Amino acid sequence: MITLAIECATKAASAALLVGEEVTGEVYLDAGGHHSGVVLPALESLLALAGLTIKNVDLFACTTGPGSFTGVRIGIATVKGLALATGRPIVGVSTLEALAMNINFSKRLICPLLDARKNRVYAGLYRSGEDGLLRSVVADYLGDLETVLKSLPREEIDFIGEGALRYRDNIRAEFPTANISKFAKINNPNAASLGIAAVGRYKRDGVVENALSLQPTYLRLSEAEQKKGL
Repeated sequence: MITLAIECATKAASAALLVGEEVTGEVYLDAGGHHSGVVLPALESLLALAGLTIKNVDLFACTTGPGSFTGVRIGIATVKGLALATGRPIVGVSTLEALAMNINFSKRLICPLLDARKNRVYAGLYRSGEDGLLRSVVADYLGDLETVLKSLPREEIDFIGEGALRYRDNIRAEFPTANISKFAKINNPNAASLGIAAVGRYKRDGVVENALSLQPTYLRLSEAEQKKGL
């Protein structure tokens, strides 16, 4: 089975190609949020280097949010178009789960954090199973930083994400033994981890979506919607 995974929910964009559960190629671009101009060329290059075309792809995967509203929309729209054209299924994965998959080897609880501005974060809580796939302990949510940290269980936790980097001093005040990686690549969701999560879920649960059913998960209104009072 060949899987093509696309991650556009944050500033960096990436695409990965998997054969079975093995990642055979990945393109990672810090595009400064300008995903619309780089995603399709990246996909074309990735497939061409592997000697494949879009017709060879059996499964598509993408992050469904939270994250950049524009990035999430571009990723989902791209995958919807490709799935519609090829008739292939889609697996949508939370951006926070894809981020947590970067450290799925952890034996601790994993708390991915994305900065939502105004001292708020998108947060989730996951635990890795024996199969290396993640199980959600607490559903993804949006909250102010202090409330999120106070609500977490008092046990050893690995924090990950650009939100964890930004607020590491606050985190260490609450969790002195917390692990917080300083490496940018680890703290950004990427298509390789997304693809592994998607393939694992597809094989374990068999749950897929299509171009009509796949929907984004924003967890909040956009700035424009808030100004309009929606």
